[in-house]
Order: sequence, then C-alpha cells, then structure tokens
Amino acid sequence: MTIDATTSLTTTSALSTGTAVSTAKQSMDSEMFMTLLVAQLQNQDPSSPMDTNEMMSQQVQMAQMEQTVTQTSTIQEQFALMMRMAALGVVGQQVSYYDSDGSVVTGQATSASFAASVPAITIGDASVSLDSILSVNAANAASDSTTSDSTASTADATSTPTTDA
Repeated sequence: MTIDATTSLTTTSALSTGTAVSTAKQSMDSEMFMTLLVAQLQNQDPSSPMDTNEMMSQQVQMAQMEQTVTQTSTIQEQFALMMRMAALGVVGQQVSYYDSDGSVVTGQATSASFAASVPAITIGDASVSLDSILSVNAANAASDSTTSDSTASTADATSTPTTDA
C-alpha cells in the first residue's frame, strides 16, 4: 500500500490548524462491501473456492457495523434533543455564567436558540452557550407558588364557617 506524501502533509497541517480537509471516503459501507464480494466471487480460483463460513462471517460483521452506525446516529439525535429540552427548561429562570472578563454574571434567561450544535440561551443582551451556564436558580418559580399558596390561605382565613343553630 502506498501513501501519498502530499495528502499526508495536508492532513497533518489540517490537524494542527484545526481546519477541515476533504478526504476520500475512509469507511466501508454495505454497497462497497457487496461490490468487493461480487468481484471476489467472480475472480476466485475454481480449484480453491472461497470458504462460505468466512463469507457469512464477513456479512454478519457488516450488518453489525451498520447497526452500530445507526445506533450512534440515534444516540446523537437523542442527546441533541435532551440539550434542547434542557435549554427550554432554563428559560424564565435566574442563571449564572462567566462573561468574557471572567466575572460571574447572573440574569434571567429569556429565550433559547437552536441555530448552533449547542443551544444558546439569551440572558439580557448576551447569548450564552448552554454548556457555559454555571447555575440555575429556581427561586422565582418557588416564590410564584408561595404567592399563590398564601393567596389561597388568606381566602380560607377570611371566610366564615356557617353553623346551624
């Protein structure tokens, strides 16, 4: 197997700079596998045919690989959905995060954006990545429920019970 020095250098420089480089397909898919299998069957020596057990083993390995790829894709989609749900759960809450100066800023999350791979939360004028949030304070939600409870208990205290004499 020969290695193209130009491609090797380009890939190495791309890794050090962090830029993406278009490369040839490195993984084998089922279509490529079947093409190779048919070519192997067409070109095999009739006096020494391919072992059918080996061929079946290769097909099982390909099926397992396809299932693993599908599961990985499904897990990535589930993780993205969980991050979006978490971002929506933060909206309306008091959150803290580090600003560009390194100081902790606290404010109310007003919206969530899903334009990037990691959701961004809008806090005041700032857009903060979900993974940059330090804490979420649910004190506002607790004070709202306390207010509604105290209103209900005040209404109960002012009503007078009726008794039959």
